[in-house]
Amino acid sequence: MQSAVNVLAHHGKSFRFAGRFLDKNQLEDCARLYRFCRFIDDLVDEASDTQTARNQLAALKNDLSYGCSSEPIVQDFIELARQCQMQAKVVLELIKGIESDLDPVLIQNEFQLLRYCYRVAGTVGLLMCDVFEVHDKNARNHAIDLGIGMQLTNIARDVKEDATLGRRYIPSGWVGEVAPELLAEPRQKTPNSINESVKRLIALADNYYASGSQGLRFLPTRAQAGITIAAAIYREIGTVLSERGFDIHSGRAHVGLLRKIRVALRSVLSNSRSQPYESHDPTLHTHLAGLPNAHEPA
Repeated sequence: MQSAVNVLAHHGKSFRFAGRFLDKNQLEDCARLYRFCRFIDDLVDEASDTQTARNQLAALKNDLSYGCSSEPIVQDFIELARQCQMQAKVVLELIKGIESDLDPVLIQNEFQLLRYCYRVAGTVGLLMCDVFEVHDKNARNHAIDLGIGMQLTNIARDVKEDATLGRRYIPSGWVGEVAPELLAEPRQKTPNSINESVKRLIALADNYYASGSQGLRFLPTRAQAGITIAAAIYREIGTVLSERGFDIHSGRAHVGLLRKIRVALRSVLSNSRSQPYESHDPTLHTHLAGLPNAHEPA
């Protein structure tokens, strides 16, 4: 279990900071889930070639289907999934989303953007619900949105870094058919529309964070504090980007320790449970039709 927590501490510093507010079992199970997600990411990002990555992902899906693996991290996740009664179809959507990064990533429109965000992060929100034994349908809708908000923040923060990997997640409908390598060029060669698009990503993320925050009341008390803080710190990355004019060439946006502490205190004191509950807006899932647990309009 300490190995899983160490992975979380190294790669997910915001989540590890917030994890101090979870109880021991909650932290360990969240870390086990995070380690599995990181394992899939690494299969894609660190493979020697695309075909090798596809073969490894096929083997992973085969192991999950059989419920047994010789890979310790996968076997541990199989046990976690069984323990928490996770839906196999949600896990497969997560893998599908990460696997899609093996293809040329040139997002065309908001439909593709939000479905990608659902797959790589909304699914994690659903799996976190399973970890915390939260089964309310409304809670799961909001959990999807919190994951999407965080992923949109990720995309906005990592535009330049992703561009160096040949990936452009900003929709061409927003910026035109800009080649990823152009986004990694020095400031003077980057289209002015990129900064506006990063601003648009953060504004879109804020809509999903607002919905995600409505679902926090469904969590157990200790888990609510931890996830509230994690979400607030991640959302603060958008504020950091705003303060620098959404410039992708100003270095990777991050939230320092003192700022994390201030954000944590502010988010806990706000006490979202005391606010009137706003039911989930199904229009937030308009582009997610057919995906597991997405809110279908009446």
